[in-house]
Amino acid sequence: MNETRSNTAASGDRPTDAAQDFSLVLGGPLYQLLRRAHLSDDALSLQRRRILVLALIAWLPLLLLATLSGRLFDGGVAVPFLFDVEVHVKFLVVLPLLVIAELVVHQRMRTVVSTFGARHLVAPADAARLDSAIACAYRLRNSITAELLLIAIVYAVGISVVWRQYMALDAATWYATPAAGGSTLTVAGIWYGYVSLPLFQFLLCRWYFRVCIWARFLWQVSRIPLALVPTHPDRVGGLGFLSNTVYAFVPLVLAHGALLAGALASQIFYAGARLTDFRLEILLLMIFVVFLVVGPLLVFAPQLSRAKRAGLREYGTLAQGYVRAFDEKWLRSGTVDEPMLGSGDIQSLADLGNSFEVVRGMRIVPVTKEAMLQLGVATLIPIVPLVLTLMPLEELLQKLLGVIF
Repeated sequence: MNETRSNTAASGDRPTDAAQDFSLVLGGPLYQLLRRAHLSDDALSLQRRRILVLALIAWLPLLLLATLSGRLFDGGVAVPFLFDVEVHVKFLVVLPLLVIAELVVHQRMRTVVSTFGARHLVAPADAARLDSAIACAYRLRNSITAELLLIAIVYAVGISVVWRQYMALDAATWYATPAAGGSTLTVAGIWYGYVSLPLFQFLLCRWYFRVCIWARFLWQVSRIPLALVPTHPDRVGGLGFLSNTVYAFVPLVLAHGALLAGALASQIFYAGARLTDFRLEILLLMIFVVFLVVGPLLVFAPQLSRAKRAGLREYGTLAQGYVRAFDEKWLRSGTVDEPMLGSGDIQSLADLGNSFEVVRGMRIVPVTKEAMLQLGVATLIPIVPLVLTLMPLEELLQKLLGVIF
């Protein structure tokens, strides 16, 4: 049953059926290759096997080649392989997180699209527009051309420009030796620059592509008139379920934090930099990941804003009429025979006030403060250990205990 559903979703034959099990990750040439190699299945299990194989391709050859060249521990270079924190973090921490993120995103987002129908947010007359958006997302997700373009971008920009000119350390390392015309790659450096790094950058760029697919899908859905209810208790008109998608991207955010932490560690350990020198980079990363995850949800702001204004106007008018009638009955007429204690009028007045407060507190972006806080924490967690480069652990613990006690 699961295999049939996955094949249907991959082909895009029935968008309505695919909406019941929407997935950003169950598709594409690499996914099909992994399935044929028995490194994945329709449920994205076997992730330990995928992580192991990717590590064998990206990291293990570097270890072996660096050992053979004598640059594992020393070799007369400033950065031997064993002490290159950035490389180990990139391939042994960030790469597994990118794989884990696929399973988390798949599991936590698979029912998001069907929720639009379950909550009757999309009218039957607009169901075809929702189906069209789903089909478009699947076509992009399964595109062979898109992944080929990503590979071309990785080699043309990521390796030839970004890494060679901006990211590689200006010192003798296990992968390169400075020369008059630039640097000369070692055998390990050739594998690093033309196999390991491209593989890593491709997986990372593929995640950016998936986020773009997700953003485009949400933009198309936001063009559909949604049946938003201003008094919905989630305070976003019934779109509160979209906030859960933020938690799905936490492993991806952790990967970005670890990636920056590895790069900063190299600069701190081998270039004499201090963690405080990178305050701007850390801030920019936090802004980037928030925009990456929360940005796609901003497309619903216009509809939510209109729904809030309409709710305030309509419930304000309703409240005005009710409180006038309440005032006239209980305070002005002087002829009320029923006791006020236990009267339904009092409860109705309170309920109406609560409903108006819900409308007034309605947010125009379907994301909670807790989700935003979790994104910030997930970004900073990998960077926190670098605080130990500013002061010894004993001194840090003393200061923490001094603050607490």
